[in-house]
Formats: sequence, structure tokens, C-alpha cells
Amino acid sequence: MAAILARKLGMTQVFGDDGRVERVTVLQAGPCPVTAIRTPERDGYEAVQLAFGATKEKHLSKPELGHLRKADAGPHRHLVEFRDEAGELTVGETVTVAAFEAGQRVKVSGTSKGKGFQGTVKRHRFSRGPVTHGSHNVRAPGSIGAAAYPARVFKGLRGPGQMGNKRVTQRGLTVVEVDAQNSLLLVRGAVPGAKNSVVEVRTDG
Repeated sequence: MAAILARKLGMTQVFGDDGRVERVTVLQAGPCPVTAIRTPERDGYEAVQLAFGATKEKHLSKPELGHLRKADAGPHRHLVEFRDEAGELTVGETVTVAAFEAGQRVKVSGTSKGKGFQGTVKRHRFSRGPVTHGSHNVRAPGSIGAAAYPARVFKGLRGPGQMGNKRVTQRGLTVVEVDAQNSLLLVRGAVPGAKNSVVEVRTDG
């Protein structure tokens, strides 16, 4: 098992030796210093905490700086824990893209793009209503419940509302190329989030 934090740089394409084109997402992955190890005996669960995104000390609070100094790590913007990924890692060690290899299956988690308040056609892919014979139900959701009984709208009914801006995990992705020198990870397909957003990369299965 392997895990690392990365920044989404964008998408591009690479050509293989056989001439096939691969649509890939470029991730600036690591290096991520290990800042804490959670154990079942002390914390009740097993996890490893990684830091990512070097920054200036003035952007962090004193408790955050003190926590990072204990692990001999410089100031970093993001701290994320990965459950059941500790393995043989120790505090002060650094995780790099060398932990991954081409052809490996991974899953990527991140915050999806926020699209604001949207209707049911865009949010849930509802079909639109008829546009002939004077119908005014063009993009309306239609009936959402009877009036006399139950005289209310059931919970969980799909309707308009906030779209996106939530945690999404994309599974079944494949590592196409690992550039250890530049800390780059090329993953086949699209990953959640906008450009420059921070994502979590873990082995899948």
C-alpha cells in the first residue's frame, strides 16, 4: 500500500512506444514528510500523517509550527492522515513518488468543482418537459409529491440545490508514468478538483 498528497496541475496527453495516445492528469506529488504515526494502542486507530505544500512560517500558527518541528519538518500548508497506510514508515521519513510505479492502480480523492445552485436537469440529469402545446414545464422537475396525501415532500427526493464542492473519490485510475526527478505522477483519466487543488492518491485494492 502507498499514499501521497499531490497538487493537480492539469491534463495532457502522452504517446506510448506503440503509438497509442494516453489522456493523463499531471499531479505534482510530494515530497511529503511523515509528521505523525497513529497507533491502535495510543490513538485507537492506525494511520500515518503526511505534510504537503511548503510555505512560510508566518502562514502557520505556533501550535502547527511546533507540531512540524517535532517531526523535523519545515512549515507545510496541508496535513492529512491516511488510515491503514503506516506500514514501515517512521516520523521524519519522506514519502516520494518513488513509492508508485507505472501500471499501478490508484484512487484519487479531492474536492470537486463547485457549480453553485443548479436545477434538476443539470444536477441530476432529469429529462426536460414538453415544449409544445403551450406547456410551461420546460426545465421544471415535475411532480414532487401528492397534495392530499402525504401532503409533504419525502426526504431524499432529488431536487435543485448546491452542485459540486464535495469530496469525491475517483477509483480505477492507472499510473501511466512516474517522474521521480520532478516529483510528477501521470495518471490515466481525470481526477476530481480544479487546477492547483490538493488531492490524495492511494493504491486501489
